[in-house]
Amino acid sequence: MPRLTDQGVCLRQWDYSETSQTVALFCREHGVLRGLAKGSRRDKAPFSGGIEAVTRGHVAAIVKSGPQLATVTEWDLADPYFGVRRTLSAFHVGAFTVDLVYHAFTEADPHPALFDALDRTLCALGEGDERDLALLLGFEWTLLDEAGYRPELSRDVAGADPLTDAETLGFSPRFGGVTRDPGTVPHDPNATVWRVRGSTIDLLRRVAAGGEIGSATPESVRRAAQLLAAYLREVLRREPPSMRALFGADGVGSARGG
Repeated sequence: MPRLTDQGVCLRQWDYSETSQTVALFCREHGVLRGLAKGSRRDKAPFSGGIEAVTRGHVAAIVKSGPQLATVTEWDLADPYFGVRRTLSAFHVGAFTVDLVYHAFTEADPHPALFDALDRTLCALGEGDERDLALLLGFEWTLLDEAGYRPELSRDVAGADPLTDAETLGFSPRFGGVTRDPGTVPHDPNATVWRVRGSTIDLLRRVAAGGEIGSATPESVRRAAQLLAAYLREVLRREPPSMRALFGADGVGSARGG
């Protein structure tokens, strides 16, 4: 049975017994790994005192064929991401980022660039609510790009024509991008279209181009982050458990307003 060593961020962990855990790890070179860490909660075990969600460590595991859980043999804690635990806002953002990875990717599907983006985001959280949301926005875009769901922002997804400047546009989650008509998609009148401010799309274009968003207002950043969160919810066909805690019940509903 193949043995792997890698860096991993713990996405989730469950107590399996008094001394063992089952875990879902996002590894840099091997993607999502689901495994059983036998004896991980015992004193003097090679697991840094257990494996905790939203931490990064060096992992060793034996991978089995088929649907069986891998056997995690070692976990050496490298970064506990103290900033994530500094404020409630940072904690909610951190929980949402790992939730997105957990639901968006299957096992053995490596995305090193996304791993690096997740690590950078978790390392930088905790310096203020506004900065935390800006970090989330950048991470959401990277995840959509890596997952193959990067939204189209330059051309009308309903007609493939260049978009003109408009105060209000539409965003179609089904067609994956912006349309000039904020009400319907002409060739599919049953498709959902969300009303979105032109300023929100402009901000997302800056994010897509890798530009600075320091001049954007906190409310603009929040609207853009909510829009991408709502789009991810449609793409994943589920609402990550931490989404409501981050944006609130009203925020989740208004995410469609961009």
